[in-house]
Amino acid sequence: MKAGIVSKGQKAESYTCDVTNAQNVQEIVTKILDKYKRVDILINNAGINKDNLLLRMSEKDWDDVVNVNLKGLFNFTKAVTKPMLKAKNGRIINISSIIGITGNTGQANYAATKAGIIGFTKSIAKELASRGITVNAIAPGYIQTDMTARLDDTAQQELITQIPLGTLGTPEDIAYTCLFLASDKAHYITGQTIVVDGGMTI
Repeated sequence: MKAGIVSKGQKAESYTCDVTNAQNVQEIVTKILDKYKRVDILINNAGINKDNLLLRMSEKDWDDVVNVNLKGLFNFTKAVTKPMLKAKNGRIINISSIIGITGNTGQANYAATKAGIIGFTKSIAKELASRGITVNAIAPGYIQTDMTARLDDTAQQELITQIPLGTLGTPEDIAYTCLFLASDKAHYITGQTIVVDGGMTI
């Protein structure tokens, strides 16, 4: 991602961070504040899945998914809230999933975290709205990623038949939605979940 930004003549920096570690997260945010003095936009995009049926799901697999997908979201949002409140401005965008809306067999841990992100988004939007900070979520459907690329042709075609637009989404579809929510054009939108799924959940 950094290389792609730099190749277009823009500036970018990257930091390695354990999102489940609140101290580590705060250290990264402090480094950014020391250099740039403010945080304008936060996109909470860290996520993992460890799928299994409930009766076969280990406690560790449950905890790992909750810690990354939900605790990581909490840690970063809390860390940027104070500087955003001080600036009386900010955009927080949380990446959920349609699985958090529909549920899915074998993904109880993942679905619970993605549904939790939607509830978290609504609550924090109410807390921060009076200071000019918007908080929204995006719920992607099935997107062309390494995970969907591992599906065989039959499985991909079966998936596509469930999507009214007849195709998987692209990472750019999600990126453009992020750009909109981060822009001034979305200044009057907060606490919302925008579904980007080609119509799959209609």
